[in-house]
Amino acid sequence: MIIAAVIGLPRAVAHSSPAGPGGPVPFALPAPTGPEQIGTLEMQLVDRARTDPWAENGGLRELMINIWYPARHRAGLPATPYLTPRIASWFNQTTGELGIAKDAVDFSGAVSHAQTRAAVVDHGPRPVLIYSPGGGLPRAIGTTLVEDLVSHGFIVVTVDSTYQAPVEFPDGLRMPAHGVDMKQALAERVRDLRFMIDQLGRIRTGANPDVQQRDLPAGLAAQLDLDRIGVFGHSIGGFASAELIRTDHRVRAGANLDGSMGEKYRSDPTATTTTPFLLVGAGNDGDSGRRHTYREAPDWSGYWKLMRGWKRNLYLPDGEHLSFTDLPSVLAAVADDVDLDRQAVRDAVGTVDPSRSLTVQRDYLRAFFRAHLTGSTEPILDRVPVDLTATAELIP
Repeated sequence: MIIAAVIGLPRAVAHSSPAGPGGPVPFALPAPTGPEQIGTLEMQLVDRARTDPWAENGGLRELMINIWYPARHRAGLPATPYLTPRIASWFNQTTGELGIAKDAVDFSGAVSHAQTRAAVVDHGPRPVLIYSPGGGLPRAIGTTLVEDLVSHGFIVVTVDSTYQAPVEFPDGLRMPAHGVDMKQALAERVRDLRFMIDQLGRIRTGANPDVQQRDLPAGLAAQLDLDRIGVFGHSIGGFASAELIRTDHRVRAGANLDGSMGEKYRSDPTATTTTPFLLVGAGNDGDSGRRHTYREAPDWSGYWKLMRGWKRNLYLPDGEHLSFTDLPSVLAAVADDVDLDRQAVRDAVGTVDPSRSLTVQRDYLRAFFRAHLTGSTEPILDRVPVDLTATAELIP
């Protein structure tokens, strides 16, 4: 389930009724704020050097990913669906814990702001960002952040970590494995991200690593600037991003969105890095109950000391763990038309205004990666703008 998978609530079966006679409620994701149109493509990748520790048949590690890039839309072509069919069905089955009736929200009909395999806009090469979602959540759950970054000129690769979340492959849906060890899950996720960088290198030199051998848009490879790679993620995806920048010097900047970083799970408890690091927290730390900042959360305090280069800690006091997903935007869009368990919603996404929270996250991620991948001056990284001070603060 959405909340249980990420923050450990009981996995009880939701008691909710089917959607009413009016049919599923549609919703639209917030529009990206940049000038670029967006293209996206899906790829299936196989790491032939690695056995998957959770695959029943002991097979090779397989991943599903999307590459999102600045594009030129073609009139008359439909927008890419927000979710793949089986992932949309999974969302319909799991939102009951928020009080939403089964099939009450039209996840299947929701669309992104991208067109599939749209023509590439040749203004590159462009910085490349890699996104890792939270545990139990599909890669699409960060679309509102991903699309905005692409609309401002970045290329973003979203990576599912198979058997740590529901992942739709061409041959069906693969669900999370049971009894996954946290340290192993983190280590495999970091390996997934390293492997993804390797595959981007193959694409850059003209190869097509897609198992399905679907054509890549002309000119995409030339747009990949692999000397300017950044990584960001939510929850365990954020922890993996922090681990990656400590161990892979190909990555020049990394951001962790509310991911715990316990010492016992780290690959090397003492390794330091000077790679720029943005740490973003919300609400209270799940273990200590203190504000989720590097000054108060014990695991963050220890990790902060390992970051020896440029670093900032942004904090959303009225947010919660799932504030860093698309969920607040979706809930805000359907709130007037579906029943919600208000307490469950507050526990998941907090009381922060969804629009202002999204603005903060978009603005700070964009400024962070611009500053450290393009060299631009970004005053927002040193002072929260006056109109956002009620929503976020920089922790000194």
